[in-house]
Amino acid sequence: MTAPAGAPAPPTASAGAPAAPTAPPRGGLLRHHDFRRLWTGHTISAVGSNMTTVALPLVAVAVLDATTFQVAVLTAAAWLPWLVAGLPVGAWVDRVRRRPVMIAADLTGAALFASVPAAALLDQLTVGHLLVVALGAGLARVFFETADQVYLPTLLPPEQVPPANARLHATQTASYLLGPGLAGLIAQLAGAVTAVALDAVSFLASALCLHRIRAVEPRPARPAVSTSMRREVADGLRFVTRDPYLRVLTVFGAASNIGLTGYQAVLVVFLVRSAHLPAGLVGLLIGLASLGGVVGAALAARLARRLGTARVLLLAGALTGPPALLIPLAGPGARVAWLVLGGVLVSLGVAIGNVVKGSFRQTYTPHHLLGRVTVSMQLLNYGTIPLAALLAGALGAGWGPAGAIRLMTAWLALTPLILLLGPLRRRRDLPAAPA
Repeated sequence: MTAPAGAPAPPTASAGAPAAPTAPPRGGLLRHHDFRRLWTGHTISAVGSNMTTVALPLVAVAVLDATTFQVAVLTAAAWLPWLVAGLPVGAWVDRVRRRPVMIAADLTGAALFASVPAAALLDQLTVGHLLVVALGAGLARVFFETADQVYLPTLLPPEQVPPANARLHATQTASYLLGPGLAGLIAQLAGAVTAVALDAVSFLASALCLHRIRAVEPRPARPAVSTSMRREVADGLRFVTRDPYLRVLTVFGAASNIGLTGYQAVLVVFLVRSAHLPAGLVGLLIGLASLGGVVGAALAARLARRLGTARVLLLAGALTGPPALLIPLAGPGARVAWLVLGGVLVSLGVAIGNVVKGSFRQTYTPHHLLGRVTVSMQLLNYGTIPLAALLAGALGAGWGPAGAIRLMTAWLALTPLILLLGPLRRRRDLPAAPA
């Protein structure tokens, strides 16, 4: 990421800052063995997890005959831990080595998702069981993603973090295409429960890849003055609320996630029960709608260099919002093309924005605060998701899935206006360090 003229110098190393990572060997990231293992684990786990985002609702709808509201509650349960546990987890992660935390989270996810086919074999599977699995897996995800955000800068030098994020996000967004498509195909051929079982296997594979990383992660240095967990949480929140860039990005992320989650929480129900589409086609359509994310992740770094990081964030916001209005036009037959077109444009904007924002947060924030700053932002970014899912479920129960999707996409279309309230509109690039 190129710093703008006149930007303050990067912060010097401080207590808790990572040891200088070893530069990748000649040939770039692909020849960096440890990053390659991290990337492989991410890819496998991401494909499995995105299979589950379709497979778990399909299990609820097709196997357990769940209501629209119950399916929406499944989405809410998966994200509720960010709201409840995110801040203390962020403070704790700043005190420990992160790779063991990520491995433990992967193993927990594997055990939880393996319980679904086990319960189905015993004829004991219920909607309540799925809720427990979604909630437990969501908590494991809080630990994994918080540790992951802090771990990457310890593995690579700062100049390699943006391209590494782009690669990780490219495979993450590719999994949005591959995962739902595989889930729909497997659900059609072998049942939705089998797709959930494969996610358990993907978590085990991710844990194995992380275990094989050779680099020794330095233990975070203890601060010179002992502080309480509550004080450390407050430090992270204070940094975000006082910083004009992180503050506006956090509010925008929270607002846009209300719309994104709202329509996605009832999308499977809408396509199965209103559009009367088979499970295999549902997964394929949702996967195709995510195709723009693959392109966006691949283009994000290049666009940021050419146009400027601040300008690219404004462009990403414009793509994320108004094109969502095409999604409610979807229907049976040729009208499913509106879902794909709207979804491609929205996922393009989301991917570009996430790559640029993720790299900015990792390189801009003092490292000893990074875990707390990450979860402070995600407390709002992800904390609105369970509330949005419950709202969409209630709207879907009262007005039907199509009515809920229309309201949620209308909200999403307005959210890019938030980015104009901060300093982004006056800059070409984001700053390299806090003023």
